[in-house]
Amino acid sequence: MGFTETLQEALDTISGIVWGPWLLIPLLVGTGLYLTIRLGGLQFLKLIPALNLGLFKRKDAGSEGDISQFQALTTALAATVGTGNIVGVATAIGIGGPGALFWMWVTGLVGMASKYSEAFLAVRFRATDAAGEKSGGPQYYLQHGIGGWFGKTLALMFAIFAVLACFGIGNMTQGNAIASNVEGSWGVPTWATGVVLAIMTLVVLLRGITSIGRVTAGLVPVMIILYVLGGLWILIANFEA
Repeated sequence: MGFTETLQEALDTISGIVWGPWLLIPLLVGTGLYLTIRLGGLQFLKLIPALNLGLFKRKDAGSEGDISQFQALTTALAATVGTGNIVGVATAIGIGGPGALFWMWVTGLVGMASKYSEAFLAVRFRATDAAGEKSGGPQYYLQHGIGGWFGKTLALMFAIFAVLACFGIGNMTQGNAIASNVEGSWGVPTWATGVVLAIMTLVVLLRGITSIGRVTAGLVPVMIILYVLGGLWILIANFEA
């Protein structure tokens, strides 16, 4: 067996463990259930006030932060609604059957408590950078929340793995999907679409979180409306199935 085959077999084994039923499900569902209990079912009891703050009130007078509550919501949704919802769900149903949807719902319901906890910790341990803007995230609350060498190690590992993940399950997946569809529909070379996407993304990112908030606040609502209408059209057009 050559090196490539050995490496592939090792990666397949690791993937089977990480994404298998004995690690992934306890981590996702178990952690979400634990936090749901500790928070007293906050994601259910506080859903209406949370939606009111995000969609209608949008910003508290005198509050700290660089973007509004609505922009924070759309920024989070920008990384949630997309390729994974289309390809991931279809793949899960194709492999596991319609019952996969049930576990997606369960994971999503208890996962709301996990998401709340992440957002709370990100705000609790955020800092102000040299440009006067707020900076936060897992690497911050791992380092300052846990503290010591262990917290710093976890923060560094998260930052490194997040960068690496962008190439495999983040930007590259979405960029490839866009470029492939544009090429199939209008014959535009994939490299040209990739260059345009990279430049547009760079322009938004270099301007900081305020720029990201403005862009997502404008694009995400339109994206979600088209997403829902597209899904409804597919269901209606294929109702016989």
